[in-house]
Amino acid sequence: MTEQPQTGNTISNGSSTAPNRIDRLAIVVVTFKRQELLAKLFDSFCGLTRAPWRIVIVDNENSEQTRQMVEDLGRRTDELWGVEGDAADTEGGTARVVYAPQSGNLGGAGGFSAGVKRAYELGSQWFWVMDDDVMVVPEAIERLEPWTHTHRVVQGSRYDYDGGPFYWQYHFIVPLGIPNPIAPAAFDESGFRAMNTMCFEGGLFARSVVDEIGFPDPRFFIYWDDTVYGYLASKVTESIVVSDIILQRSRDIPNWDIAGVRQLNGTSDMNRYHIMRNRGYMMQYFRLHGDYNRFLFGLGTAATFAKEVIRLIAVDHKFKTGMSALFRGMRDARKIYRDKTWEPMPPLK
Repeated sequence: MTEQPQTGNTISNGSSTAPNRIDRLAIVVVTFKRQELLAKLFDSFCGLTRAPWRIVIVDNENSEQTRQMVEDLGRRTDELWGVEGDAADTEGGTARVVYAPQSGNLGGAGGFSAGVKRAYELGSQWFWVMDDDVMVVPEAIERLEPWTHTHRVVQGSRYDYDGGPFYWQYHFIVPLGIPNPIAPAAFDESGFRAMNTMCFEGGLFARSVVDEIGFPDPRFFIYWDDTVYGYLASKVTESIVVSDIILQRSRDIPNWDIAGVRQLNGTSDMNRYHIMRNRGYMMQYFRLHGDYNRFLFGLGTAATFAKEVIRLIAVDHKFKTGMSALFRGMRDARKIYRDKTWEPMPPLK
């Protein structure tokens, strides 16, 4: 594995005079029944060479084991970085690690919506969001910080589980509603590319963006929620993906290697259902912003369906149950298409 996080003694305590610090940065993590992976992520937090202002852990399981892990992380970060006594939050609290258990499983979309909302309420100025199956590299905050002077949405790059580069489809073909599979992976000397989407696996965005577009939409439950949130963000600011490595995946996922250039990862029937169903929400947002073309979006839906069938055949081998999930998702997407009462997530200001 490449560039594993290591704990050192050169850690900034996050004071306002520390260099390479992102103002009131909140790391927002969503977790559900994956304590082994969460432990690796927590260890990597303790290897950061710059301290975040807050770490908000959204627990969709509401697990006693996770609660104890979060309490232990709080003790560890206090020993490493001290208590943020000079940077109390809007509620007067100084705890750097904040536990946010949920009464039920909100999915990734609901978890990120709840987590960003909690960090926003506490007074965070920047939100760095991630799942529980990644690790942060030690210099991640220093690498992200320079970009925050010129951009309000920044997506860092990642290593894959094996330490190799992880390709992320940063360009979204809006008329079709699908990621661009052939967008160039290489960066030029500028070190960044414009993007019109986002990934909640390492995406960083400013409070002012949340003010303008609202919180992530929890109705997605899983899948396309970060894509659409990034699409909305690109309507109000220039969003970028940068070459700087900030994360490494900590979970190996079955995949089909396509000519050594791209990978098609395995997934679950639950994901398959939401991949198709949530195109209904995507369409509503596109229509709201004048980007919906029925014919082209229909082609994109057909392409998405075909991709999922290929995934079933080449990777997952669950054809019967997988096809059922896809058709159920398409059926429920049509209900969302036709919902005359649908409203978007509201801006905050």
